[in-house]
Amino acid sequence: MSEGQRKPKYSATRRLHLKSKLLKKAASMLVAESEAKKHEKEKAVNDCFPPLKLSGLSVQELQELCKELHRKIDVVDEARYDMEVKVTRNEKEIQSLNQKIIELKGVKRPNLKRVKKTTEDMLGAYTDTSKLMKADFKANLKTVKKEEEKREEVTDWRKNVEAMSGMEGRKKLFDAGQ
Repeated sequence: MSEGQRKPKYSATRRLHLKSKLLKKAASMLVAESEAKKHEKEKAVNDCFPPLKLSGLSVQELQELCKELHRKIDVVDEARYDMEVKVTRNEKEIQSLNQKIIELKGVKRPNLKRVKKTTEDMLGAYTDTSKLMKADFKANLKTVKKEEEKREEVTDWRKNVEAMSGMEGRKKLFDAGQ
């Protein structure tokens, strides 16, 4: 048999039944865990702060009890405020250190890939009307005319040799030199 046609170990109804049992067990475990946390919290509060005994106290004793509770509340508020200040100071310090780390690392530029684009693709990135207007970048370029160097006319060298031969040719050269 191939792997695709293997028979499952459990039937579909059996799997559904097991799944529902697992879900019920998980739900009951969550409820028990939340109850345990609740009892633990109550125990911690009762240990730190015993219940007040208000019965049989005079007015002056109740006032003293209130003053004592206010002093305890002030002490707790001061401690909470000090902790908040320390936390904010530490957060600012962490933020500044992170900023320094970023500055020291520097900004890494990603490796860019070369992309060949036609003029129509380049215009399409900048305008929506690239289909209507096609650009011809070469049409806008200036045309430069090359100046031709002045060349002496090339004539047949044989005629030139015959003209320069003899005394008359030397006389022409002598006159041209002066």
